Amino acid sequence: QINITVQSIVVQSLNGMRTLLNGSDVLRLPMILDELCINIVLGVSYHITYTDAGEIIEAAASFVLGAINKEALSIQQSFEISFTQVNTKPVPLSGNPGYVVGLPIKAGFRPQGYPFPVKILFVPLNTNKYGQLTVLRSTSNQDCLAAQEARTPVLFGYNMISGCKLRITAAMKCQPLTQTILDLLKGQSFPEYVASFGNSQAQDVLDWVPITHLHTSEQRIYKTFQSSCQIPISLEIEVKWTKYGSLVNPQARIVNVTAMITTTTLKQLPSGRERTIPITSSVVFTDVSSPAEPGYKAWPTINVKLPFDFFFPFV
Repeated sequence: QINITVQSIVVQSLNGMRTLLNGSDVLRLPMILDELCINIVLGVSYHITYTDAGEIIEAAASFVLGAINKEALSIQQSFEISFTQVNTKPVPLSGNPGYVVGLPIKAGFRPQGYPFPVKILFVPLNTNKYGQLTVLRSTSNQDCLAAQEARTPVLFGYNMISGCKLRITAAMKCQPLTQTILDLLKGQSFPEYVASFGNSQAQDVLDWVPITHLHTSEQRIYKTFQSSCQIPISLEIEVKWTKYGSLVNPQARIVNVTAMITTTTLKQLPSGRERTIPITSSVVFTDVSSPAEPGYKAWPTINVKLPFDFFFPFV
């Protein structure tokens, strides 16, 4: 049995102003004062700490107390609960379980030594501490070289497009230029997997979807022809998702992610000449849910056997 400890008590006045009580104060009981009922519970937030085996080891509660007119017919209360695994840092979820429109898509890598240990199967990205799928972020000056570190998270359900302009000179070499553009489109560390649900955990191997890459091989990208160079100019990400679970409360589940690099041929510029090319990133969400169809159970069959003289003497 785990005792619930009181983490904090906040008192809310009639005009909405809140005051945090000192730690020495105890939970106050409701009482009537003149025309008011004071110390009424307006909100409770529970925080549960558990082990990797699912055992609850700690529970805490935070209360919001307030005053109402004793003639009030009803009051509005709020209740929240959060769970944190011991010895881990809480990471914001993007849904529970399905993705919520407007929240970031979770992503990560498969570390060295897979499949062992499974607990660290997917690790956060270097570009953001919460492990999110990101794309190039447009800047006001539209300069690609100035926007190399500017990334924005991909939000579930939001189609988006971003880009910048890259100034190319005749002195630029093909291979370094190509690598610069790839780093610009994918970032310093493009993820290998995305979470199929908004609350997918790292140890749940089947809850992670691999990203399929569709582009020409690096050998062809880096290969320099006589007076031309094959360079990437755009990254197109398509996220396919489906409605999962009950028809009453379907949950959004990602089932497939593809990242396609589009390349173009850049001819060698004459000495002293420059050229500006657009670099773009786009994200498209596609609903691949099958149409819902009502299902009916088969009628039961009744196997009835009557004695041969059941209708005697009528038959």
